[in-house]
Amino acid sequence: MELKEILEHVDHTLLAQDATWEQIQQICDDAVIYQTASVCIPPSYVKQAKEYLDGKAAACEAASKRVPAVCTVIGFPNGYNTTAVKEFETKDAIANGADEIDMVINIGWVKEQKYDCLLNEIRTLKAACGSKILKVIIETCLLTDEEKIKLCEIVTEAGADFIKTSTGFSKGGATFADIALFAEHVGKDVKMKAAGGIASLDDAAKFIELGASRLGTSRIVKIAKQQS
Repeated sequence: MELKEILEHVDHTLLAQDATWEQIQQICDDAVIYQTASVCIPPSYVKQAKEYLDGKAAACEAASKRVPAVCTVIGFPNGYNTTAVKEFETKDAIANGADEIDMVINIGWVKEQKYDCLLNEIRTLKAACGSKILKVIIETCLLTDEEKIKLCEIVTEAGADFIKTSTGFSKGGATFADIALFAEHVGKDVKMKAAGGIASLDDAAKFIELGASRLGTSRIVKIAKQQS
């Protein structure tokens, strides 16, 4: 698989607690240069990043390039905020210019089998997103296969756009087995995002071949820079 094709699937990500605007600006620049699908950044930088990328629209158009989408995270990384808080976060992010929302589910609710609560929360955030993309992070490293399958069903029923493996902040990231499991059980209109620990072009290509439409990673652009 060509590097250019892999990059088109990448959500170029910087979610470190100590991320600065200078660093966010750099990943925005990299996303434009290498034409990633989006930048995935903390909510506090969404407005600034959106305005910055919008300022590059004319230059991108002249160069026949896309302006990458701005993606941010909600209930991140633990997912145990109340639904009302997540809804407010989502509406605030959309108002600030976010194109895509990556929400973290309440893992405790999964363990307690509070499936109606999970379904309602995802539906609530999808409604808050409107036409914007909603990705649902289920943190696969904390779940059994049975729980993952159940969440494929819930994410599908709730009308979310994506199911996503991981935050990258827990004890494990994306695995080939999890994306293969998603592919077997998620609805036909739900896409898949692999995130966390994707460190090589071979791994990135494998995730895409298994059906992942997006890859949450910072390392693929670093590899692209090394090769350019």
